[in-house]
Amino acid sequence: MSFSLDGHVALVTGSTTGLGKITAQHLATAGAKIVVNYANNKERAARAFDELQATGGQSMLVQADVTSEQDVDRMFSLIESEFGPVDIIVANATPDQPLRPIEEYDWEFYQSMINFFIKSPYLLARRALPAMKKKKWGRFINITSEVYHTSVAPFSGYVAAKGGQIGWSRSMASELAPYGITVNMVSPGWIPVERHEKDSREDKDQYLATIPMRRWGTPKDVAAAVLYYASEEASFVTGQTLCVNGGRSPW
Repeated sequence: MSFSLDGHVALVTGSTTGLGKITAQHLATAGAKIVVNYANNKERAARAFDELQATGGQSMLVQADVTSEQDVDRMFSLIESEFGPVDIIVANATPDQPLRPIEEYDWEFYQSMINFFIKSPYLLARRALPAMKKKKWGRFINITSEVYHTSVAPFSGYVAAKGGQIGWSRSMASELAPYGITVNMVSPGWIPVERHEKDSREDKDQYLATIPMRRWGTPKDVAAAVLYYASEEASFVTGQTLCVNGGRSPW
């Protein structure tokens, strides 16, 4: 079966809503054991987990702040005791992302962006790598964003941290290639999910007009890209970015 993930354990961070939720479901249908992760909203997490379980397969729900070394270590210990070592990691967790002039940001906000998009992938990798290297197989898929390539403003903190995440991913791809471990990026455009419900119709219409395919992307579009990178079919692909933005990519 093409794109089968049978026998693999996949951790999708921030996976009880939005892109992460659908990605977790998609990887589950391919046969992976799925770890659903959330930080704070227990009620929402329970609903998402019930929805995932209804699709069948093996899954577990773990609360953890993926920017905390202690929480990441605890989460991995729980996963390993129930499913075994994690060999697919989708770094998707994200905080709020307000667009503001640089004068209205403070360093605390910038630091939160760095924590989610650089520190968290680093913590996840450091914890997972011993088992991946022993197995000589692993997949890191970092959810980045077109905002870095398109220099979106006023969005300096988020864009800067996404640029750091992209640089980290490229370096890690070179470092880990000899071990059969790939590191790739999925770069979505603006794909409306729950947190975009209050965005204005004017903003949405303006963005939609710039998409050559003349339709909105969906979480399933992103999930399909993640599945490809996670699969054996992508075993000779690393350090790459797959843009899921309907042809907006000018780079």
